[in-house]
Amino acid sequence: MDIAFLFPFILLIGVMFLMTRSAKNRQRQALEMRDSMEPGSGVRTIGGMYAEVKEVREDTVLLEVAPGVHAVYAKNAIGAVLDADEYQRIINDEPYVDDEDEAPVVPDDASSLTEDDGDRVELGKADTDDAVTSDSPDSSPKEPRDPKS
Repeated sequence: MDIAFLFPFILLIGVMFLMTRSAKNRQRQALEMRDSMEPGSGVRTIGGMYAEVKEVREDTVLLEVAPGVHAVYAKNAIGAVLDADEYQRIINDEPYVDDEDEAPVVPDDASSLTEDDGDRVELGKADTDDAVTSDSPDSSPKEPRDPKS
């Protein structure tokens, strides 16, 4: 048997092995996340509903979806377990503030950008009177072109 004939099959088996391995890792992480739930923690269901865990059972979870309103969900329906700060921020509809990366302050207008500091450097063209000399063949000033023509 030629190795070139077996190479595609070996490659296919290797790809399948890597795909099943990554899928198993994701399942393991999801199981660990769902096992980390405890009463009082906030969760987001796979449907996007936020609730607080009241009781954890073997295959189900009792969630408080609103004050005094409880519902039983399957553990598989939990999409994410949230930390307490993030859950309170979402429930109270507070904007996300990251203390480490403060947003830059942007002025309301451009006046603060155009104030004269005195250290200004002119990078414009020199005066046209200085640039035109009598030695040049065409020393008469040219008329501006009409942009429509």
